[in-house]
Amino acid sequence: MMPLQFDSEADLPPIPFDERNRRLAGEMKNADLTWKPHVGCFVWDPDHHIQPASPFPNRVYFILSLKRFIDLMGSGEAIADKLVWLPTWHQARLICRRLGISDAAVSESLHKKDRNSPGEELAQVYLLIIDALQSR
Repeated sequence: MMPLQFDSEADLPPIPFDERNRRLAGEMKNADLTWKPHVGCFVWDPDHHIQPASPFPNRVYFILSLKRFIDLMGSGEAIADKLVWLPTWHQARLICRRLGISDAAVSESLHKKDRNSPGEELAQVYLLIIDALQSR
């Protein structure tokens, strides 16, 4: 069965697929955000390691079957090494708590200026995470 492609005109994206959020996720990875690949994670494949096309735009994939990704990449470690994790809003907020970023700091960041999109809000949380990782 062929997956239905994501329709950016009709479907509500589960996470922002835009270039800025992907780039910021890459910066989190470069700042040593560690993660263990598991079912329920979105990942970005900027270097085209995965051959099957994604139903999502911009080489974004969803780990529905970890076994399938291990078959494609070789191991869980290879997944984490070669792909970029795109934390959802919920995952990003949990990361903030693990890094000691207070709810008040997140709220303040989101209210500093007008936000035009939920994607921009997630970008602001990603920026807080990057700052906390680089300050360690």
